[in-house]
Amino acid sequence: MCGICGEIRFDGAQPSAFAISKMMDAIAPRGPDGSGLVMHNNAALAHRRLSIIDLSQKARQPMVDGQLGLTIAFNGCIYNYPELRTELEAKGYDFFSTGDTEVILKAYHAWGTKCVERFLGMFAFVIHERDTGRVVVARDRFGIKPLYIAETPKALRFASSLPALLKGGDIDTSIDRIALHHYLSFHAVVPPPRTIINGVKKMPPATIRVIEPDGTSKDTVYWQPPYQRDPDYSLSSDEWRDRVLDALRVAVKRRMVADVPVGVLLSGGVDSSVIVGLLAEQGQHGLMTFSVGFEEANGEKGDEFVYSDLIAKHFDTDHHKIFVPSSELMDSLPGTFAAMSEPMVSYDNVGFYLLSKEVSKHIKVVQSGQGADEVFGGYHWYPQLADSNDVVSDYAKVFFDRDHAKMAEHVNPDWLPDHDPSLDLVSRHLKMANADTPVDAALRLDSQVMLVDDPVKRVDNMTMAWGLEARVPFLDHELVELAAKIPPAEKLKQNGKGVLKEAARLVVPHEVIDRKKGYFPVPQLKYVDGPYLDLVRDALTSRAAKDRGIFRDDYLDRLFANPSDHITPLQGSELWQVGLLELWLQTHEI
Repeated sequence: MCGICGEIRFDGAQPSAFAISKMMDAIAPRGPDGSGLVMHNNAALAHRRLSIIDLSQKARQPMVDGQLGLTIAFNGCIYNYPELRTELEAKGYDFFSTGDTEVILKAYHAWGTKCVERFLGMFAFVIHERDTGRVVVARDRFGIKPLYIAETPKALRFASSLPALLKGGDIDTSIDRIALHHYLSFHAVVPPPRTIINGVKKMPPATIRVIEPDGTSKDTVYWQPPYQRDPDYSLSSDEWRDRVLDALRVAVKRRMVADVPVGVLLSGGVDSSVIVGLLAEQGQHGLMTFSVGFEEANGEKGDEFVYSDLIAKHFDTDHHKIFVPSSELMDSLPGTFAAMSEPMVSYDNVGFYLLSKEVSKHIKVVQSGQGADEVFGGYHWYPQLADSNDVVSDYAKVFFDRDHAKMAEHVNPDWLPDHDPSLDLVSRHLKMANADTPVDAALRLDSQVMLVDDPVKRVDNMTMAWGLEARVPFLDHELVELAAKIPPAEKLKQNGKGVLKEAARLVVPHEVIDRKKGYFPVPQLKYVDGPYLDLVRDALTSRAAKDRGIFRDDYLDRLFANPSDHITPLQGSELWQVGLLELWLQTHEI
């Protein structure tokens, strides 16, 4: 829901209306239903609106509460806003709108920075205090809603996308070598606060920041669940199954809060299928569901329509199938690159981009199944960590695209750090307290770090490129807190997600559960050949790429000669990975 941007000055100067207007134009696709800008002393907050809750002008943003002296720019949805409003009304607060934005303002006034602990939902917001000049910035527990920041000693600018900040100007666009190392280690994930360029950082998830008028700031991490067994939760397998199903029912129901219809992105996998099943169970009729498929390549099938059709028929949904021919896939790549706030290599970026384009013609809000693998142990590397005596080394073996030594063969010396920052980062996270087992530690790392800047960011970027809001019930924080208590053995059953699959058996046909695990298949991009090879080669041999000089010529020559021989341990194309980075940099004129 929406896009935000703005500028906070620390030097007494006025924010730049020109820069903010350029940023607003850049985030316009996120909010096609309206725009607003409020400037007051040292702060300017701007907003592009996607109307979903309280469609009236009373809920327009930035929202100003003159009585409380607060202004907010907010992106997201607070699902429990009706309950919070009732609580705040009991404390004497009066409301002039009926949506969730005003509830955030009143909640902040009533409870201060602790208000975020009460919010159930996804959010990125900036609040400006009129009387003190103080600014408060917050991001939801999983970073479902993005927030990028460019800071200098004199000012801070923020925006819902990195390219929007670039449009505002005055950004250091040099590439961050540490971020590059992460990108090449973690299949394009660059954990916060870094981004691929030095001049832009991103607000970490589950964090609230208070910025004083002189620019000094303090961060508070407000959510960090333990991945430990709770003595009060010594349950049988069936009891865990039932607890998961109950929590998932609540999570799905919460995400139906809207003043417009809500649909579902239906891949045909267990995760999206159980969302459809639970909505049908709750009485949703004529539910819109959407699936996308592509041409096959190298004998690899490019769709999973057999399973999405099965679910759509079983629950009698209003189903829409989108088949993308190879020509349309190629034509859509420039738009996909433009929609990326950061370079992302997953093949399904273009799938979500094209799917969202079609879905946005019918509906404004969808639920989607991201996060289930990271929360319930669905990936193939978790069983390999079950008996680990060295979780850091073992995780790196099964997860990293390349180790530090191999990276030295791929990038030129000037771009290689003198240490292994990616292994250091993973080591810090895996060795943190409050994880009982190596699998618990890996699940925490994947759900709180890797998830944020891969599937979560991908879905936000590609849906919001078309003014479509995606809600992710598997990232309901109460569901995740429950899942963190579950013994890993319950999750690793049935080749992963065992406890979730058992819950799903009570809701959906077994055919979508007892199938080989599927991924969003876009085989043309996995096997980079024909026009896709030409596209990537042209980018990597261009003058811009040669001037950058990131990758060794001998490495690129090997990739060009036999792209299909260079597949990462997680089945990604090395050529697509390095080519995508250059294509993204050129798309955004970096």
